[in-house]
Amino acid sequence: MKMIIALAALVAIAVAAPQGGPDKDAQILRYESDNIGVDGYNFAYETSNKISQQESGQLQNAGTDNEAIAVRGQFSFVGLDGQTYTVTYIADENGFQPQGAHLPHA
Repeated sequence: MKMIIALAALVAIAVAAPQGGPDKDAQILRYESDNIGVDGYNFAYETSNKISQQESGQLQNAGTDNEAIAVRGQFSFVGLDGQTYTVTYIADENGFQPQGAHLPHA
């Protein structure tokens, strides 16, 4: 659960726009959500200011001490430099694992 909260906070920070900035009038172009609370979830959205995210999560090891949600997804946004940045990620028992052309590699 801590992992999901941390992931949600990271995504919120990544796509947050300054108040009164050029993104204040952005419109939601697409929103999909499939979350009935059993086994997993899927969601996706896209906005007119070119922010998008897709994510899915599946329950792993249900009913055991190792029960956890494994998450896969990606998000994109246009930076202040006009370049589109995309981060693809996995969050599972090995932690949050982001990948992106603009991110440093180990």
